[in-house]
Amino acid sequence: MLEPLVLSAKLALITTLLIPLAAAPLAYVLAFRRFPGKSLLDALVSLPMVLPPTVLGFALLLVMSPQSPLGAAWESLTGHRLVFSFTGILLASLVYNLPFAVQPLRTAFEKLDPRLLEACAVLGMSPIAAFFRVVLPCSLPGLAAASVLVFAHSLGEFGVILMVGGSIPGSTRVAAIAIYEAVEALRYDDAFKLCLALVPMSFVALLAINRMNRGR
Repeated sequence: MLEPLVLSAKLALITTLLIPLAAAPLAYVLAFRRFPGKSLLDALVSLPMVLPPTVLGFALLLVMSPQSPLGAAWESLTGHRLVFSFTGILLASLVYNLPFAVQPLRTAFEKLDPRLLEACAVLGMSPIAAFFRVVLPCSLPGLAAASVLVFAHSLGEFGVILMVGGSIPGSTRVAAIAIYEAVEALRYDDAFKLCLALVPMSFVALLAINRMNRGR
């Protein structure tokens, strides 16, 4: 009973820790840079928010399959398949949650006083230095809100994870999948217990996000 909950918490935690590495630079580029194809990049980053999870999961399944370049390279390096593994569902989780991190960070970046970046340019800072020394430290509430949102969203992932990872106990069988299987098998008590554990965690995450929004 505890195994799916532990796996969901592990997946959510690692996703939350890794996703700023991709989300923060993307949010910075979308907030401050002008270049051809910016609208296309913006739409591409936001696409997982509007696609049905099963559609996104199927696309990722094809990208990570042993017949794909990525899947073949991973299997050659590690000796293990990327699909139906924890690494595979982690990659899927990162893709699925990316817009949920980019949007709050972009909003936080756009609220910064433009004179801060002008001062950085006058002082001779490179854009990378300005990002790490000025933009990111001034946007910590936005980063915290994005992290909490991603963590809460990761806890409830179902369609994408099921398509990419299936339901392997101890490896890819997260809490949402375990709840679905319990209901399907008419084990309502087990489903209720899992839901009872997930709801307070999600509720606490929402309270944290609301408190951060009020504190800005």
